[in-house]
Amino acid sequence: MPRFRVKGTLTRNALADLWKHTLSRIPTVTGRLVYLASLRDANSGQYKHHGLAAAFGRDESTRALQESHEKTFAEWLEMSLEERAMDLRLHITAQEDAESAIAEYWMASDQVTHLIPSGAYPMERELFQQDLRALLQIIRNSNGGAPQSRG
Repeated sequence: MPRFRVKGTLTRNALADLWKHTLSRIPTVTGRLVYLASLRDANSGQYKHHGLAAAFGRDESTRALQESHEKTFAEWLEMSLEERAMDLRLHITAQEDAESAIAEYWMASDQVTHLIPSGAYPMERELFQQDLRALLQIIRNSNGGAPQSRG
């Protein structure tokens, strides 16, 4: 009879598993926000992760993703502006595209508001958007991106 070795073990719940196996490996808070926001369905606002749902069920996986998004958002808000700037720059410099192009796209698109969890308070939303847009403007301008005129 063949013996099988279990390569990895699941943690007791979806939240712990998500942090242990996925989120802890993303080096920036901004990166975790981007990842978690990408798992939210644009049509329903529901978080979806096939692997987590298969292991823990849809409801538990959805709760874990939503809670993680809210926790990560709160973590970003608790950082100083200097920490936010460093974290954002680390995330952006790890991407393949030019920093100024990424900053420009984020500012022109809905990316900034897309990163906010749906349960955020209005003041949190406003603070996040203002600070992130200001930091993106600095990154864009410091990397040769000229402010675009709005004709």
